[in-house]
Amino acid sequence: MSCRLSVNLNKVALLRNARGGREPDVVRAGTACLDAGAHGLTVHPRPDARHIRADDVHALAALCRARGTEYNIEGNPFAPPRPGYPGLLALCEAARPTQVTLVPDADGQLTSDHGFDFARDGAALRPQIAAFKALGCRVSVFVDVGNPEVAQAAACGADRVELYTGPYAKAFASGDPAPALAAAAATARLAQAAGLGVNAGHDLDQANLAPFLAAVPGVLEVSIGHALIGEALYAGLVPTVRAYLALLAAAA
Repeated sequence: MSCRLSVNLNKVALLRNARGGREPDVVRAGTACLDAGAHGLTVHPRPDARHIRADDVHALAALCRARGTEYNIEGNPFAPPRPGYPGLLALCEAARPTQVTLVPDADGQLTSDHGFDFARDGAALRPQIAAFKALGCRVSVFVDVGNPEVAQAAACGADRVELYTGPYAKAFASGDPAPALAAAAATARLAQAAGLGVNAGHDLDQANLAPFLAAVPGVLEVSIGHALIGEALYAGLVPTVRAYLALLAAAA
């Protein structure tokens, strides 16, 4: 099975919110990505609604249902509801995404930068994961590369893990990616041995994606947003998505 591309649309919403109004339109951007061949769409609605909002979650759910494509909603299952943010479980209950990716982000965190600690979080994660699976969602949990307890995600009920690739991207940019790649491959094998599927994401781009997929076995999905949207400012959204798909095809 070849690796699939899910395009994260957060940065499109962030640009829209910086000015107000409806442009750039998140649904139109999602439609363009799917038209270009992307396998799915990802959003990470945060409690402060600084980019993706609840109405975006619902609109993109309708788009993905109509197109028969995957929809991935990321978020912290422990973040309490508040005005404008009904909570991750409530959003998923309404949107029924294909996959929910659980991340341990604090409210004010700029971006996801660490995975779950299963010794600390495992007991609390189990009922959360069960609740999302009861909605029919595949559940993935965000994990650090090098976490020796990654197999505990399976004991918590998760279907997949998403490897946090930020440190790999930093190592690649510095010119010494080999140790990070070896650690990612080892973590992926531990997860797969426990019956978990492996996703990956964060700071992946057109330069570092192919070496990552060549070194890390059996990655099922990459979620890419920040770099892809940035590259699309120069090349256009459709050509950029197609360039990523070409990389995935070559890796397969």
